[in-house]
Amino acid sequence: MKVNQENEKMMQDYEHLASDLLAWINRWMPWLANRTTDDNLAMAQKKLDDYRNYRRHEKPPRIEDKGRLETLFNTLQTRLRLSNRPAFLPREGHLVKDINNAWKNLEDSEKGFEEWLLSEIMRLERLEHLAEKFRRKCALHEEWSHGKEDALCSQDWKSCGLYKIKALRKRHEAFESDLGAHQDRVEQIALIARELNNLRYPDIGPINARCQNICSQWDRLGQLATQRRTALEEAERVAERLDTLYLDFAKRAAPFNNWLDGAREDLADLVIVHEMREIQELCSAHDQFKSTLGDADKEFSSISAIELEIERLVEAHGLDRELLRNPYTDLAAADIRRKWGEVQQAVPRRDGQLQSELRRQQNNERLRTVFAEKANTVGPWLENELEKVLAIGLGGRGRLEDAIHQLRGIHQDAVNYKPNLDELERIHQEMQENFVFENRKSRYSMESLRVGWESLITSINRTINELENQILMRDSKGISEEQINEYRASFNHFDKDRQGLDPEQLRACLISIGYNIRSGREGDSDLHRILSHVDPNRMGRVPFDAFLDFMTAETADSDTVEQMIDSFRILAAGKAPPGSFDYVTFSRSLYFSQ
Repeated sequence: MKVNQENEKMMQDYEHLASDLLAWINRWMPWLANRTTDDNLAMAQKKLDDYRNYRRHEKPPRIEDKGRLETLFNTLQTRLRLSNRPAFLPREGHLVKDINNAWKNLEDSEKGFEEWLLSEIMRLERLEHLAEKFRRKCALHEEWSHGKEDALCSQDWKSCGLYKIKALRKRHEAFESDLGAHQDRVEQIALIARELNNLRYPDIGPINARCQNICSQWDRLGQLATQRRTALEEAERVAERLDTLYLDFAKRAAPFNNWLDGAREDLADLVIVHEMREIQELCSAHDQFKSTLGDADKEFSSISAIELEIERLVEAHGLDRELLRNPYTDLAAADIRRKWGEVQQAVPRRDGQLQSELRRQQNNERLRTVFAEKANTVGPWLENELEKVLAIGLGGRGRLEDAIHQLRGIHQDAVNYKPNLDELERIHQEMQENFVFENRKSRYSMESLRVGWESLITSINRTINELENQILMRDSKGISEEQINEYRASFNHFDKDRQGLDPEQLRACLISIGYNIRSGREGDSDLHRILSHVDPNRMGRVPFDAFLDFMTAETADSDTVEQMIDSFRILAAGKAPPGSFDYVTFSRSLYFSQ
């Protein structure tokens, strides 16, 4: 029973292995029998890769399967014979003979397959190489020929002068030489196209169309080159006849145009003068210019005649009107005519401007005189009043109250004098509206008078404020006016620029009035302490009020013992209340309690 089961299993293995091997053979047989690539190089290369994969990886395991199948068949037949059983008969088509026949057919299909495939790949690579070479040569030719037909068909010479036409002829000669040099490339393109046709290149349609286009274009380029050469020769002959007129026009138009530009600039120049002498010089120069207009008119007529002759020749030969442009100059006859017309119109307009400015300058002279008369009076008055204020502020003025009274009197005088300054402002405003910015007749400008007025009022107010502060300090600190004047004199001596004392000036001032400032670093420390009192905001300058406040605080008498005892007696009205202390008892109890 066990032997029969093993035999049955071997029969099943044989049938399964035979079916699998035959299926594999039947799958590869059509692929190996197909000897077409559709003229596609990529497909042929992929087919070669697939074939090599078949030989390396697909077929070797199947060879082993075939050997194992034969061994299994022989073993099975031997086992059946020894068991006196009938021989094993596989189902139809699965005999060892059938397997061998199928395997032989597979190997027959393999024969020559790789050689055919390699040959086909070489043929396709040759075709691709020729096609790529064709495309590359066509691309180079098309790049070279791009725009050539348009350039040959161009009639650019119709708008060119003599020297540009000569340059175009030289360029055309160079092009014809280049055209001959490219003949060989066109022939190579045609030869490659014929070879691709002979080798049955699959995509031959676009190749033939492109080759035909290039050959047709080449023939057109030859015809157009001949036509352009003839046209350029004719244009050169015509341009030579115009060259003389161009040159004559340029020689005469350039200096005349320069004269016109200068005249237009002078006539359009703004009339900006500040004195009568300047406007009189302008009027004289304008009269001299008007005397030259007759000769200028004759020159303009000659230039216009040359222009008309050039235009007649251009129209008679049917040339492009661009040839009316002169190659020797950028000047156009229309510009000359326009500028000449502008000069003729500007002359009377300039006459009117100069006469108007003459009248304006006469009025300006009157304003200068009026302003100077008043300013030369107001200026000294302001200076004198300011000197009075400064003199009062510097000391030596008696009582502080008297000085304030004097300053208020000066302030009232200034208020009463203000209408004179207002009158000058009105005159100055009129001068500004007439653009009168300089007045040599006056020693004072309006700005300096304004500054003088503001300085006067500011100085009065500042000095009054300083004096009031000094009175307040005098009354509260108990210092005399002689001390204040002494401090003021010393302060003024070192305050050279009247801006207050800087640190070094403050040190010198304190030493001069006997204040003890130690030397070296200790003195710097003393000065720093003083500055923290007189200049707490670190402005860098010490005003007199701060200086006076400091000196008053430093020199004020402190209460003595006798003054303290007198104070107690006054408070007690000469009597000793019950439980009260006298000064000595009060002091002892105070200090001993501590």
